[in-house]
Amino acid sequence: MDLGIRGKRALVCASSKGLGRGCAGALAAAGVDLVLNARGAGTLEATAEMLRETHGVRVTGIAADITTEAGRTEVLDAAGPVDILVTNAGGPPPGLWSDWDREDFIRALDANMLTPIALMTALLPGMTGRGWGRVVNITSQSVKAPIAQLGLSNAARTGLTGYVAGTARQVAPLGVTINNLLPGIHATDRADALDGGVAQAQGITLEAAHAARAATIPARRYGTAEEFGAMCAFLCSQHSGFIVGQNILLDGGAINATF
Repeated sequence: MDLGIRGKRALVCASSKGLGRGCAGALAAAGVDLVLNARGAGTLEATAEMLRETHGVRVTGIAADITTEAGRTEVLDAAGPVDILVTNAGGPPPGLWSDWDREDFIRALDANMLTPIALMTALLPGMTGRGWGRVVNITSQSVKAPIAQLGLSNAARTGLTGYVAGTARQVAPLGVTINNLLPGIHATDRADALDGGVAQAQGITLEAAHAARAATIPARRYGTAEEFGAMCAFLCSQHSGFIVGQNILLDGGAINATF
């Protein structure tokens, strides 16, 4: 399917690896020029060069911490006007309710709620002024069904979801859509970190922890960054203009709910 976005310009956050890289790859395959962001310069440039060579699109990599004001300023200044925004940031560490204090919550909110909001605040005026734009926020399945040990993520990402619910309806008449993608477990470094914690706690191997978690998913496997990216690219396409303010699960059926 031709997504109709060849020649558009996208900013994809946390895109040197994992789900962000999957989104960047799918957009590049659709002919979108990219501004990539991550904290690690080496991996970021390697990803940028691979996408240039594979898809023949223009790719700019900006190594900066997008969760800080200085980092966002650097990225936004380099990006300029963009048609597509994909927000993404690693989730806070797991733990118990008794482990977290105010500063832990502030860091989670900064990374997983306030940073996406700041990016939208900066870029939505240009999109609405041009009469077209797409925003996709990578959140988590935990906003649909909270995960006990991920209380920091549950709180911050649910706050972002509430913000998007209202804002998406305000900008939709101006040709801009905002939607959220809710990943379940995918084969990324984040999954390895979570499985590693389980393995250590239970005294089992990482492979055993992975197999045990996969067995709880109806699809009986982890998702891939590539299939996640394909859904992101569709939401950024010309065909998705009637999808507004939605929270789309990609979890292999892990959340057992009718709605």
